[in-house]
Amino acid sequence: MIVRDKWLPSLALLSHLRIRYAQGTLPDCSCIFKAQLYRQCQSYLRPFRPIPPQAATPPRFFSTAPLLLKKSQRDEPKRTVEKATARSEAADNDPYDFSALEAGIDRALERLNEELSKLKPGGRFNPDMLEALRVSLAKGSRETVKLADVAQVIPRGGRTVVVLVGEADHIKPITSAILASPYSLNPVPAPQSPLELHIPVPPATQESRQQTVAAASKAGEAAGHAVRQARGAQQKLLRAMELAKKVRPDDLKKAKDRMEKVVEKGNEEVKKRVEGARRALERG
Repeated sequence: MIVRDKWLPSLALLSHLRIRYAQGTLPDCSCIFKAQLYRQCQSYLRPFRPIPPQAATPPRFFSTAPLLLKKSQRDEPKRTVEKATARSEAADNDPYDFSALEAGIDRALERLNEELSKLKPGGRFNPDMLEALRVSLAKGSRETVKLADVAQVIPRGGRTVVVLVGEADHIKPITSAILASPYSLNPVPAPQSPLELHIPVPPATQESRQQTVAAASKAGEAAGHAVRQARGAQQKLLRAMELAKKVRPDDLKKAKDRMEKVVEKGNEEVKKRVEGARRALERG
């Protein structure tokens, strides 16, 4: 006898009863109980039904753009060289690029300012000029060093300059360099300190004033020569563009006109600075 409330069928029994129910060979019982038993068999056996194989679906791609990878650090120098080469080629093809010319003129003006700053009004002696002297430490050697690298120049009062030498072996070559300079100086060894040279500064004279003014003019001539050299380098670049036919004749002509204006402005600046220095030196 089958008990409805406390009966817990096994899977094998449920499968057997389901087959017999489908065949109509279950024992005599009510139709309602048979239907309940069949539904119970269905609920127990449904999780264990084999899942039919399904065809594998291809993956879906939302974009066909290539994957972006991080740039390698090993390629960074190569990219830097390529960018520099591209900028160089662009500059070679641009007739209006005067960066090299302007840089050359700026260097000439800086050098001129350095030379003029060494000149004292009235022809007075400037200790900075002594520090710039070249000294040959080894006899017969062509290698020279600045006096400021091996000694210290100290102004003492208005008429004396003291040179403190670092090593005793440098006393003689430094003395020879000072005597050979165009400043008419006569160093004297200090009696109490063998590493000191006392240099009496001669008073300013009309001749020293003229020499100072001439030195300013000479510095201006050197600056003008540097400006002309920068112009020549720019002229060669324009000539190379003309031969290679990289620019139109009209652009080349305009570029030459602008180049002359840049050079003229540089020459005027050199002349202006030299004239100002000459007036200051003559008044002193």
